[in-house]
Amino acid sequence: MTGVRISVTILAVAILVFSVSVFAFDNTIPKQPEFILASTDHQTETTPAESELHREGSSDASHDQSGGQHGKGHANLGKILPLWSCIPFAGMLLSIALCPLLMPDFWHHHFGKISAFWAAALGLPFLIVFKWDALYEILHIILADYVPFIILLWSLYTVSGGILLRGRLRGTPVINSIMLIIGTALASWMGTTGAAMLLIRPFLRANNYRKNRTFMVVFFIFLVANVGGSLTPLGDPPLFLGFLHGVSFFWTFNILPHMLLVVIILLVIYFILDTYHYRKEGASPPEENDVKQPLKLEGTHNFIFLAGVVGSVLMSGTVDWGEVNTFGVHRAVQDWVRDALLIIMGILSLVTTRVSLREDNDFTWFPIIEVAYLFIGIFITMIPCLLILKAGSQGALSLLVNGVTQPFHYFWVTGSLSSFLDNAPTYLTFFNTALGSFYTGLTEAEAVPLLMTENAVYLKAISAGAVFFGACSYIGNAPNFMVRSISEEAGTPMPSFFGYILRYSVIFLVPTFVVVHLVFF
Repeated sequence: MTGVRISVTILAVAILVFSVSVFAFDNTIPKQPEFILASTDHQTETTPAESELHREGSSDASHDQSGGQHGKGHANLGKILPLWSCIPFAGMLLSIALCPLLMPDFWHHHFGKISAFWAAALGLPFLIVFKWDALYEILHIILADYVPFIILLWSLYTVSGGILLRGRLRGTPVINSIMLIIGTALASWMGTTGAAMLLIRPFLRANNYRKNRTFMVVFFIFLVANVGGSLTPLGDPPLFLGFLHGVSFFWTFNILPHMLLVVIILLVIYFILDTYHYRKEGASPPEENDVKQPLKLEGTHNFIFLAGVVGSVLMSGTVDWGEVNTFGVHRAVQDWVRDALLIIMGILSLVTTRVSLREDNDFTWFPIIEVAYLFIGIFITMIPCLLILKAGSQGALSLLVNGVTQPFHYFWVTGSLSSFLDNAPTYLTFFNTALGSFYTGLTEAEAVPLLMTENAVYLKAISAGAVFFGACSYIGNAPNFMVRSISEEAGTPMPSFFGYILRYSVIFLVPTFVVVHLVFF
């Protein structure tokens, strides 16, 4: 009966939210005399305000992360959306934070429905009021952002799940620190998601005899799933986005000193914590009665598929095969090819890897299913937040954007927003803000080389903020939530959403970033 009561309550709240949202959204658009708009895609009767938005949306079009053209002939809704339109996104985050604590059983069985509820709470009123423009934004974030995001995660999760490290590897403070260093080094070359998915299971198995494992996984997220991806466009999506917009491939090595400072601080803290708990527990690797097994890798052919994944991502950023229009969303042909290749890599891994090997690797589909269900809700409810952010000084966050003038402003504002929003569009917003501040009147091709040289400190601040701060929350970067899910499934208790932020990010990350600010910005 408890589940029924909760379901009825959710339905009642859904009806209330839907009604209020339609009314509020409808009163967002200025009411003016109607006239006929000749749109690029359709002709509808609309208001001058909407017509002006369509023209601005067309003139402000820019390439998105996937390389497609965003906003062709569509309204720039970010200029009129109020901050309260971000409430469904806040509700989605609060659900992720509180439901596992307040009603864990219901959450475990119905998290997909809760995600769908918040997506509908934003999506349906949005569609009713803004019609084609809302439909475009929803289709755009699904086709150009969510689908590639899930395909990349699925392929890396599937391929890495076919690589098994056998033998006795016991997690002492020294061994654990070495594994974190290796993962951090790999992350810039195979992506934070690739490195995290490859190493999290061996890391968990090496420490399965330890009592206090939670902090280990948290520092794994800090270093391998985030900070380690700072050095190349392959490491993290915002850097790849910068590469698409003209930042040279190896320019990001300029933030090597920033990365090394963060890595050294976090590794020292980790080693102290691990040594303390190791001695306090009186932990020692259990004696094995069976024949000693040397360390060896099985399923190594999956490294070929892993290289195929990395090569496919790199290919999509280095070639230009034109665009295709899919349901009004313009995406680059090479992006569709990349997504197809990623699916092929995953299927080949499944076909060529023994089922028993995946079973020995504790491989299940639940973590990727959980991420897929929750992040569709996150991506859809995030739409108003991203549109307002992209509107810059003309949106509801104009005071914030206009106040960003110094390098440390770029570092903290880009980072803080990247902790909870998609760090790729956040990076692009402040990347363009910097270009507009220093090089008004120049084309992007002319301005970006100057930004990389004359005002490199600003680009360093944007890049470091977007990558480093992704570690501040479970949703700050793609692999964070998946590492959490895999760890919980393996029996390692993980902190709640707010517990992660308050007990780890605030205590360990924020002071580290203050040091980075004082030293570099």
